[in-house]
Amino acid sequence: MTMTPASDTVQMLDIETVRAQFPALHQQVHGKPLVSLDNAATTHKPERVIESVSRYYREDNANVHRGLHELSRRATDLYEQARAEVACFVNAPTPASCVFTSGVTDSMNLIANTLGRSILKPGDRVLLTEMEHHSNIVPWQMIAEQMGAEVIAAPVTDDGELDMAAFESMLDERVRIVSCVHTSNALGTINPVVRIVELAHEAGAKVAIDAAQASAHAPIDVQAINCDFLAISGHKAFGPTGIGAVYIRPEIAETLPPYRGGGEMIASVSFKGTTYAEAPMRFEAGTPNIAGAIGLAEALRFIKSLPADAIHAHEQALVEHGTRVLSEIEGLRLIGTAPNKAPVFSFMLENAHPYDVGPVLDHHGVAVRTGHHCTQPLMERFGVPGTVRASCALYSTTAELDTLADAVRAARDLFS
Repeated sequence: MTMTPASDTVQMLDIETVRAQFPALHQQVHGKPLVSLDNAATTHKPERVIESVSRYYREDNANVHRGLHELSRRATDLYEQARAEVACFVNAPTPASCVFTSGVTDSMNLIANTLGRSILKPGDRVLLTEMEHHSNIVPWQMIAEQMGAEVIAAPVTDDGELDMAAFESMLDERVRIVSCVHTSNALGTINPVVRIVELAHEAGAKVAIDAAQASAHAPIDVQAINCDFLAISGHKAFGPTGIGAVYIRPEIAETLPPYRGGGEMIASVSFKGTTYAEAPMRFEAGTPNIAGAIGLAEALRFIKSLPADAIHAHEQALVEHGTRVLSEIEGLRLIGTAPNKAPVFSFMLENAHPYDVGPVLDHHGVAVRTGHHCTQPLMERFGVPGTVRASCALYSTTAELDTLADAVRAARDLFS
């Protein structure tokens, strides 16, 4: 299936060619073709990413930065090339400003435990939003408790947008850190991060952006956003699990203490005292996920191989089609209808708990997520125990959304 571009200047995205690169998409579940709509949880991997990880283990397996033999040199080159690829992908000013982590959860813990420990004091505040994932709530709560600070959250409107007037009103001299999601995993809402950063900096706060859900959907430019920190995930952007990266503004990185201690992050060690390496090594204690970094780099190359405007046009077509076909289902309530959103569809079905709907859809071959999506405060805000969430990736099709709608109707009829 090839989507029609939004205008003559937008290149078409050949979905069938894209889908052919993903082995996991071509299978049956319960005797039906897999319809993979759980992409906000994790995306599938193109063959080139799988092969890059396999090739490292077959040919280049060695530790990095430590050996003088050929395999170690090759592994180190691949690892540092991966760092450069991450820096290019987010338009960081230098590869050294990008630190490899195990994922966005690890990245947010790193930020909280380095920045938070460095600048928070009793009475200070960390400003979040009601739509944050638990990985951007709990680390701040933990460090705030230790430092005597307070975590507060800006509200979300009924359609799932950040209430910018309320956000701005909450930015006072007590707010030292603002941390917010770029794209909501539960609602699909795309936040105005450039404006958020601008307002926060005017108030004297540092800003961290959770871009776990953003990197697979739209280009990221940390210099244009002007954020102090930005975290991306590997497995949500067609890469391996257990790998991610965090951009740290270079002048800030120089001031931050280490996050973990051990090998690799030191300049010298003695029992009289230890001195630490410069960033990024200061934040990468121990043997890193070398294969994961290599796979992440290949995933980012895959994304960059596709025209960004074609991805955007295709995904906006998915947003429009999915919203329409689901809105036509009697007894279905969509949660998260912001005008600027990614193709994520969270909904409740009348007379049915999300946990009961999920298995019905699964037996139709449709994979979705059910529950609170690690956003319990957001679910409380909308007065629901959780939702059914169908989330698309760039390989998703309108035909799959039609199959979803048919499966939802079957579930509705079952529970009515």
